[in-house]
Amino acid sequence: MGSIERIQNVARRVIAKKEKGNRMVVVVSAMGKKTDELVKMAYEINEHPPKRELDMLLATGEQVSISMLSMALDEMGYDAISFTGPQIGVRTMGHHGKSRIMDIDRTKIDEALDEGKIVIVAGFQGVNENDDITTLGRGGSDTSAVALSCVLECPCEIYTDVDGIYGVDPRIVPNAKKLDFVSFDEMLEMASLGAGVMHTRAIELGSKYDANIYVASSINEVPGTLIHRGKGEFTKEITGMAIDHDELMVSLKNVPFDMNVTAQFFSTLAKESINIDMISQASPVSGAINISFSAPAEDLPELTLILDAFKETYPQVEIEVDQDVTKLSVVGIGMRSECGVAAKFFKVLSDLDFPILMITTSEIRISCMIPVSAEKRAVQATAEAFDL
Repeated sequence: MGSIERIQNVARRVIAKKEKGNRMVVVVSAMGKKTDELVKMAYEINEHPPKRELDMLLATGEQVSISMLSMALDEMGYDAISFTGPQIGVRTMGHHGKSRIMDIDRTKIDEALDEGKIVIVAGFQGVNENDDITTLGRGGSDTSAVALSCVLECPCEIYTDVDGIYGVDPRIVPNAKKLDFVSFDEMLEMASLGAGVMHTRAIELGSKYDANIYVASSINEVPGTLIHRGKGEFTKEITGMAIDHDELMVSLKNVPFDMNVTAQFFSTLAKESINIDMISQASPVSGAINISFSAPAEDLPELTLILDAFKETYPQVEIEVDQDVTKLSVVGIGMRSECGVAAKFFKVLSDLDFPILMITTSEIRISCMIPVSAEKRAVQATAEAFDL
């Protein structure tokens, strides 16, 4: 949706599917870098824009897209109607900028489909219990699309600027291999760890309602990637690698060795919807512990206020925030049955002679926080070692 030509191309592809007898509901995101432009404008006029007003502004990007696509379809002789999220009853809850879809009223969509219209819906947005417009976070149009497919009980196809899901970002590893299919579990880990192709909540919904998701190119008509439950097809030890540049690492030294203090601190972060991923704690020494954790870099303003308040309460605590880090993760269902995957991964990184700042694992993934200066070497070496 980045240009008039691309909008017209999307319209032609929608028409092609319509002509095959399908009733079409199309969810669109903002044009090109429109969201980034709106964010930049907001911060130029207000260094700390209110979250509610920021959502009001950002939601307009999708409104441009739905009206443009609807007009393109009309020009091509097809009856189309556009709706914002609030217009079709996308009900949300949670913080502005990070809301979650709770319900969708399909009444207006069904009425338009029964009239033979192509329905165009603005992704990324909804309305909360106060009737305020809210947004779902970066990539939220994926979530809107999957949520609608679950409500409408229809297939979900997501067309984007890449031609499927790769084992590693092809912009970093040019000969990266595209995946024909990937499991919900693997894709959920990759999405939550920074693989930018899909929104995490979209994968959660697909998995919960067993709604297969097909991801392919909006530009080139080439086979894409199917995200599904899977029945034993997944045999590779590592399916993919995620690189997250948008994390920061916080280190707290001399924290009182009191679980109530730790619990209260992380509860405060949770109240601000600051999503903590990696956490490590050193053994207590003289009644004090060291804690390190990672958090989204975009939450730094809120995080700074919380850290300042924590420092005021516990003056002996030393706080360090490192933004020059990258979270590198490998993911694969094969880890459940293959021994030595962690050893192989750590050996690859150790041969490159740089420090691993933090490590966390789950049943099917290993994540390492590394210096951003080592990212390119680490990604290329890992991709080669695991044939990604």
